[in-house]
Amino acid sequence: MKKRKMLFLTGTRADYGKIKSLMKKVEKSQKWELHIFVTGMHMLRKHGLTWKEVEKDGFQNIYKFVNQQENSRMDVALGNTILGFSEYVHQLKPDLIVVYADRLEALAGAIVGAFHNIKVAHIEGGEVSGSIDESIRHAITKFSHIHFVSNEEAKKRVQQLGESEDSIFVIGSPDVDIMLSDELPSIDTVKNKYKINFNEYAILIYHPVTTEIEMLQNHITAVVDAILESNDNYVVIYPNNDEGKSIILKEYQRLENHPKIKMFPSIRFEDFLTLLKESRFIIGNSSAGIREASVYGIPAIDIGTRQKNRYNSNILKNIFHVNEKKEEILHVIQLAQKNKFEPTSYFGDGKSDERFIEIMEKELIDQIRIQKYFVDVDFR
Repeated sequence: MKKRKMLFLTGTRADYGKIKSLMKKVEKSQKWELHIFVTGMHMLRKHGLTWKEVEKDGFQNIYKFVNQQENSRMDVALGNTILGFSEYVHQLKPDLIVVYADRLEALAGAIVGAFHNIKVAHIEGGEVSGSIDESIRHAITKFSHIHFVSNEEAKKRVQQLGESEDSIFVIGSPDVDIMLSDELPSIDTVKNKYKINFNEYAILIYHPVTTEIEMLQNHITAVVDAILESNDNYVVIYPNNDEGKSIILKEYQRLENHPKIKMFPSIRFEDFLTLLKESRFIIGNSSAGIREASVYGIPAIDIGTRQKNRYNSNILKNIFHVNEKKEEILHVIQLAQKNKFEPTSYFGDGKSDERFIEIMEKELIDQIRIQKYFVDVDFR
């Protein structure tokens, strides 16, 4: 029997790490043939040329495409991705395109798939992102035909967007699969690999909020001031490539060569999870502070509005929200370290890859029509 072609699109170190468990299942499938389109931050030297990680993991059928240069505008990168992905899809003729979350590369993939009459599967739709990512994620949902969501709350949001319940599958979040696996490296291995000599440390990841770009300089200055004044050890990871990245990186120059700070353009996902699991806390505005930190019961200091409304503080009690004010940040740094939290997985049980491939092997997606119809929600 001839295998059908499933094409995954990845544009960042983060989305690749989070969908890797699904890709591994597809690679072993007797019904599907795995193909990977690698672009975005993966191709940028300043962000570590992380396409090499995809190759190191042993995947085959990898196609690399440069969609942007350093400091490219997001709309230009989107247009370039549509052009490059469209040409590749025209040649490959995949049976299914899989995109993840809320990055511009995923939006390009969903648009191309819809315009080519190829079914698009969207991983982790129906969630709140903040920044321009919020609009991108919901736009991807409207271009996609199949929705693999992390929980019932996300499913309801996808239905509110007019999607048929028959096209929505609750499988959990794929990154939890890797988090709860026994394949993570030891902390000693990771520390040796990255030359981290701290016994105790926290993690800082702070991304631009594109809808608040005029306030970014003041915000990141307050964050860096607080980090320096706290006098703790930190592992700092570069921001994503959204507009405003250069402002953050310029401010991070104050952290360079500091004896208590190690800074990296990128860290392999499995290595990052080990570092997170053994950290004192994570600080910034990354989704890792909302999703991954809660699974390990690690205190998370959520700064600003980027993750606003993305979590329920009554459920995820490990999260401390604070504004971009130095004094507030310093106070919460002290407060967070005085508490211990039970691991809480609000986004799955580590078996999303099994549910995903079961749906694919049973060919349930064949029952979903390529022609979409808006389904009204009864609010009575």
